[in-house]
Amino acid sequence: MRRLVLFDVDGTLVDSGGAGRAALGRAMVRVFGEAGPIDSCDFHGRTDPSIVRGLLRALGREDAWIDARMGRVWGPYLAILAEELAARNGRAHPYPGVIELLERLAGEAGVTLGLVTGNLEEGARRKLAAAGVHAPFEVGGYGSDAEHRDELPPVALRRAAERGLRFEHRDVWVVGDTPADIRCGRASGLRTLAVATGRHDAGSLREHGADVVFGDLSDVASVAETLLS
Repeated sequence: MRRLVLFDVDGTLVDSGGAGRAALGRAMVRVFGEAGPIDSCDFHGRTDPSIVRGLLRALGREDAWIDARMGRVWGPYLAILAEELAARNGRAHPYPGVIELLERLAGEAGVTLGLVTGNLEEGARRKLAAAGVHAPFEVGGYGSDAEHRDELPPVALRRAAERGLRFEHRDVWVVGDTPADIRCGRASGLRTLAVATGRHDAGSLREHGADVVFGDLSDVASVAETLLS
């Protein structure tokens, strides 16, 4: 048996207590002088570059201007993210069952763990570490790789192949909490497991085409059985 399980981060594995939004707002002000409508911006299921583009468009910036300058925000953002996570003093936490599930899967022969998240890679790893999640995620596709989420699973699969790990599409799961997670998995012909730990309830996630839906990951035995089936 071979399995590749690709997890989203925010809303699926961890709750970072708003650190990402706060950090991005501060970084936008530092770099561009204003943050746009960041308090009302929907971050769920989006990549960091997509969020920044949307905020700058709301400020009247054209895409060519954005493309030339977006990269300036990432260094300040990552530095401020570390500050915001530290300031929350333990408020970042994993969702129920996450630690146990990751330990269970990591102990299974033939199972590779990975990430598919809109976060920059370094941002994802900082959020996970702050929440106490230290699983061996070997591959991933990140917002630092592509602005469009549908492009991220192929990045993770390519990185797996570069490590000598090749998987049939039926042996790959995308696990997330938003319709965007479901869409990106389906766009690559992968199986999808959705969890209603974010803003979307189980019924909505089913309507968006998830192969399997759980309320959360706390029923470790059932979730693991599904992912290994």
